[in-house]
Amino acid sequence: MTKQELRQHIRQQKALYRTRFAEWSHDICQAIMQLSQWQQAHTILLYHALPDEPDLQMLYDDNRQLLLPVVVGDDLVLRHYRGGASLQEGAFHILEPTGEDFPRERYDEIDLVLVPGMAFDNEGHRLGRGRGYYDRLLPRLTKAYKIGVCFPFQLVPRVPAEPHDIAVSETVCQ
Repeated sequence: MTKQELRQHIRQQKALYRTRFAEWSHDICQAIMQLSQWQQAHTILLYHALPDEPDLQMLYDDNRQLLLPVVVGDDLVLRHYRGGASLQEGAFHILEPTGEDFPRERYDEIDLVLVPGMAFDNEGHRLGRGRGYYDRLLPRLTKAYKIGVCFPFQLVPRVPAEPHDIAVSETVCQ
């Protein structure tokens, strides 16, 4: 399957399973909180979910340093997250933090990254939405443990990968 065909297949699956998203999101968050990487992390990059992605808001109420990405042009900038009042609608109608940027020279302090995607495979390959935001960000996060987050039908036998693609260390899907 090509990347575009796989994206189309996943969109069809999302339409079929939409009523399960809240239940699965809860289970995904529970599974993430059980991971030693989550328990030991000090600085964590989360994401604010689109309506068709696993919702991680259950993880936002943590006492550690939490970051969320903000779309700026063709790039993702990371910002500190300090509670729901600090969010505003940004690009693609995604809620984004309004706080200060997390400096790029400190990206090596990020312990854990939770990565959304259209599809993942068991080798850690990830298929995004096609705009390349995470493809440009992930190579900069050299020390972070990367966890792909997806619904069960998004874990597929094979994701087409290119040499420049950064694989996730593991995938959590419920």
